[in-house]
Amino acid sequence: MPTLFTRIINREIPADIVYEDDRVVAFRDINPAAPVHILIVPRTEITGLATLPDEGDHLAILNVAKLLAEREGLVGGYRLVINQGPDGGQSVDHLHAHLLGGRKMKWPPG
Repeated sequence: MPTLFTRIINREIPADIVYEDDRVVAFRDINPAAPVHILIVPRTEITGLATLPDEGDHLAILNVAKLLAEREGLVGGYRLVINQGPDGGQSVDHLHAHLLGGRKMKWPPG
Protein backbone atom coordinates (compact mmCIF):
# COMPACT_ATOMS: atom_id res chain seq x y z
CA MET A 1 0.00 0.00 0.00
CA PRO A 2 1.41 3.43 -0.91
CA THR A 3 2.44 5.75 1.90
CA LEU A 4 0.67 9.01 2.66
CA PHE A 5 3.56 10.83 0.99
CA THR A 6 3.39 8.69 -2.16
CA ARG A 7 -0.32 9.50 -2.34
CA ILE A 8 0.54 13.22 -2.11
CA ILE A 9 3.23 12.81 -4.80
CA ASN A 10 0.68 11.05 -7.02
CA ARG A 11 -1.86 13.87 -6.40
CA GLU A 12 -4.32 11.52 -4.72
CA ILE A 13 -4.25 13.75 -1.62
CA PRO A 14 -4.04 17.56 -1.91
CA ALA A 15 -1.00 19.40 -0.57
CA ASP A 16 0.61 22.83 -0.85
CA ILE A 17 3.45 21.73 -3.11
CA VAL A 18 6.26 24.29 -3.22
CA TYR A 19 8.80 22.36 -5.30
CA GLU A 20 9.05 19.25 -7.42
CA ASP A 21 11.41 17.70 -9.90
CA ASP A 22 12.02 14.20 -11.18
CA ARG A 23 13.56 13.08 -7.85
CA VAL A 24 11.79 14.86 -4.98
CA VAL A 25 8.58 16.68 -4.04
CA ALA A 26 8.39 19.33 -1.31
CA PHE A 27 5.23 20.57 0.35
CA ARG A 28 4.19 22.56 3.40
CA ASP A 29 3.46 20.59 6.56
CA ILE A 30 -0.24 20.72 7.54
CA ASN A 31 0.73 20.96 11.23
CA PRO A 32 3.75 23.30 11.14
CA ALA A 33 6.24 23.37 14.01
CA ALA A 34 7.73 26.67 12.77
CA PRO A 35 6.65 29.56 10.53
CA VAL A 36 8.34 27.72 7.65
CA HIS A 37 7.87 23.94 7.79
CA ILE A 38 8.35 22.13 4.52
CA LEU A 39 8.61 18.38 4.00
CA ILE A 40 11.07 17.23 1.34
CA VAL A 41 10.26 13.73 0.13
CA PRO A 42 11.98 11.52 -2.45
CA ARG A 43 9.65 10.14 -5.10
CA THR A 44 11.02 6.67 -4.37
CA GLU A 45 9.47 5.01 -1.32
CA ILE A 46 12.34 4.43 1.10
CA THR A 47 11.12 3.60 4.61
CA GLY A 48 13.79 5.68 6.35
CA LEU A 49 17.48 6.31 6.96
CA ALA A 50 17.99 2.75 8.23
CA THR A 51 17.09 1.35 4.79
CA LEU A 52 18.83 3.99 2.69
CA PRO A 53 20.28 2.68 -0.58
CA ASP A 54 23.69 3.86 -1.79
CA GLU A 55 22.15 5.73 -4.73
CA GLY A 56 18.79 7.17 -5.67
CA ASP A 57 16.32 10.03 -5.43
CA HIS A 58 17.09 10.72 -1.76
CA LEU A 59 20.45 12.26 -2.69
CA ALA A 60 18.63 15.41 -3.86
CA ILE A 61 17.11 16.19 -0.44
CA LEU A 62 20.00 18.40 0.76
CA ASN A 63 20.23 20.38 -2.46
CA VAL A 64 16.48 21.02 -2.46
CA ALA A 65 16.60 22.03 1.22
CA LYS A 66 19.24 24.65 0.43
CA LEU A 67 17.26 25.94 -2.54
CA LEU A 68 14.00 26.18 -0.58
CA ALA A 69 15.70 27.86 2.40
CA GLU A 70 16.97 30.54 0.01
CA ARG A 71 13.53 30.91 -1.62
CA GLU A 72 11.85 31.20 1.78
CA GLY A 73 14.32 33.90 2.87
CA LEU A 74 15.73 31.95 5.79
CA VAL A 75 18.88 34.08 5.90
CA GLY A 76 19.23 33.86 9.70
CA GLY A 77 19.38 30.08 9.61
CA TYR A 78 17.19 27.02 9.56
CA ARG A 79 17.08 23.42 10.70
CA LEU A 80 16.85 20.26 8.61
CA VAL A 81 15.53 17.23 10.50
CA ILE A 82 15.27 13.58 9.43
CA ASN A 83 13.59 11.29 11.95
CA GLN A 84 14.24 7.53 11.98
CA GLY A 85 11.85 5.05 13.57
CA PRO A 86 9.15 5.52 16.19
CA ASP A 87 11.57 6.50 18.97
CA GLY A 88 13.09 9.11 16.65
CA GLY A 89 9.69 10.64 15.95
CA GLN A 90 9.12 9.20 12.46
CA SER A 91 5.36 8.98 11.83
CA VAL A 92 5.32 8.15 8.10
CA ASP A 93 7.45 5.25 6.84
CA HIS A 94 8.69 7.18 3.83
CA LEU A 95 12.04 8.97 4.10
CA HIS A 96 11.54 12.73 4.41
CA ALA A 97 13.29 15.80 5.74
CA HIS A 98 11.67 18.64 7.65
CA LEU A 99 12.93 22.10 6.67
CA LEU A 100 12.18 24.34 9.66
CA GLY A 101 12.80 28.07 9.90
CA GLY A 102 11.40 31.53 10.37
CA ARG A 103 12.14 31.60 14.11
CA LYS A 104 15.09 30.97 16.40
CA MET A 105 15.58 27.24 16.96
CA LYS A 106 16.23 25.93 20.48
CA TRP A 107 18.61 23.23 21.63
CA PRO A 108 18.13 20.49 22.59
CA PRO A 109 15.31 20.05 20.10
CA GLY A 110 13.36 17.16 21.60
